[in-house]
Amino acid sequence: MTDLPADRALFSISVASELTGVAPQMLRTYETRGLLSPGRTPGGTRRYSRNDLARVDEITVLLAAGLNLAGIEQVLQLRAETDRLRDELGRLRTRGQA
Repeated sequence: MTDLPADRALFSISVASELTGVAPQMLRTYETRGLLSPGRTPGGTRRYSRNDLARVDEITVLLAAGLNLAGIEQVLQLRAETDRLRDELGRLRTRGQA
Protein backbone atom coordinates (compact mmCIF):
# COMPACT_ATOMS: atom_id res chain seq x y z
CA MET A 1 0.00 0.00 0.00
CA THR A 2 1.25 3.46 -0.83
CA ASP A 3 2.08 5.78 2.04
CA LEU A 4 -0.65 8.39 2.08
CA PRO A 5 0.00 11.95 3.25
CA ALA A 6 -0.93 12.55 6.89
CA ASP A 7 -3.13 15.45 5.83
CA ARG A 8 -5.23 13.43 3.40
CA ALA A 9 -8.83 13.34 4.66
CA LEU A 10 -9.88 9.68 4.58
CA PHE A 11 -11.84 8.77 7.68
CA SER A 12 -15.57 9.26 8.23
CA ILE A 13 -16.75 10.72 11.51
CA SER A 14 -17.77 7.27 12.78
CA VAL A 15 -14.32 5.83 12.02
CA ALA A 16 -12.61 8.89 13.55
CA SER A 17 -14.77 8.44 16.63
CA GLU A 18 -13.88 4.78 16.92
CA LEU A 19 -10.15 5.39 16.40
CA THR A 20 -9.97 8.23 18.94
CA GLY A 21 -12.58 7.13 21.46
CA VAL A 22 -14.30 10.53 21.16
CA ALA A 23 -18.03 10.67 20.47
CA PRO A 24 -19.09 12.07 17.08
CA GLN A 25 -20.97 14.92 18.77
CA MET A 26 -17.76 16.00 20.53
CA LEU A 27 -15.89 15.89 17.22
CA ARG A 28 -18.54 18.24 15.84
CA THR A 29 -18.17 20.46 18.91
CA TYR A 30 -14.40 20.63 18.40
CA GLU A 31 -15.03 21.70 14.82
CA THR A 32 -17.57 24.32 15.88
CA ARG A 33 -15.05 25.72 18.39
CA GLY A 34 -12.37 25.89 15.69
CA LEU A 35 -10.18 23.25 17.33
CA LEU A 36 -10.49 20.87 14.41
CA SER A 37 -11.02 21.38 10.67
CA PRO A 38 -11.88 18.12 8.93
CA GLY A 39 -12.09 17.99 5.17
CA ARG A 40 -15.40 17.78 3.37
CA THR A 41 -16.55 15.68 0.47
CA PRO A 42 -18.41 17.44 -2.38
CA GLY A 43 -21.60 16.35 -0.60
CA GLY A 44 -20.51 17.96 2.67
CA THR A 45 -19.61 14.80 4.61
CA ARG A 46 -16.78 15.26 7.10
CA ARG A 47 -13.54 13.41 6.41
CA TYR A 48 -10.72 13.26 8.95
CA SER A 49 -7.01 12.90 8.23
CA ARG A 50 -4.33 11.31 10.40
CA ASN A 51 -3.33 14.85 11.37
CA ASP A 52 -6.91 15.48 12.51
CA LEU A 53 -6.85 12.30 14.59
CA ALA A 54 -3.57 13.41 16.19
CA ARG A 55 -5.19 16.78 16.99
CA VAL A 56 -8.12 14.97 18.65
CA ASP A 57 -5.63 12.98 20.73
CA GLU A 58 -3.92 16.25 21.72
CA ILE A 59 -7.27 17.76 22.73
CA THR A 60 -8.08 14.64 24.77
CA VAL A 61 -4.78 14.92 26.67
CA LEU A 62 -5.40 18.59 27.43
CA LEU A 63 -8.95 17.86 28.61
CA ALA A 64 -7.60 15.12 30.89
CA ALA A 65 -5.13 17.67 32.29
CA GLY A 66 -8.08 19.79 33.39
CA LEU A 67 -8.30 22.42 30.64
CA ASN A 68 -11.65 23.44 29.21
CA LEU A 69 -12.21 24.00 25.50
CA ALA A 70 -11.46 27.73 25.76
CA GLY A 71 -8.15 26.94 27.45
CA ILE A 72 -7.35 24.31 24.84
CA GLU A 73 -8.03 26.84 22.10
CA GLN A 74 -5.48 29.19 23.68
CA VAL A 75 -2.89 26.43 24.07
CA LEU A 76 -3.29 25.36 20.44
CA GLN A 77 -3.02 28.96 19.21
CA LEU A 78 0.13 29.50 21.26
CA ARG A 79 1.66 26.26 19.96
CA ALA A 80 0.90 27.29 16.38
CA GLU A 81 2.47 30.71 16.96
CA THR A 82 5.53 29.09 18.55
CA ASP A 83 5.91 26.79 15.53
CA ARG A 84 5.56 29.74 13.15
CA LEU A 85 8.18 31.75 15.04
CA ARG A 86 10.52 28.75 15.20
CA ASP A 87 10.24 28.36 11.42
CA GLU A 88 10.84 32.05 10.89
CA LEU A 89 13.90 31.98 13.16
CA GLY A 90 15.26 29.01 11.21
CA ARG A 91 14.82 30.89 7.92
CA LEU A 92 16.54 33.97 9.36
CA ARG A 93 19.43 31.89 10.64
CA THR A 94 19.80 30.19 7.27
CA ARG A 95 19.72 33.53 5.47
CA GLY A 96 22.34 34.91 7.87
CA GLN A 97 24.68 32.03 7.03
CA ALA A 98 24.35 32.51 3.28
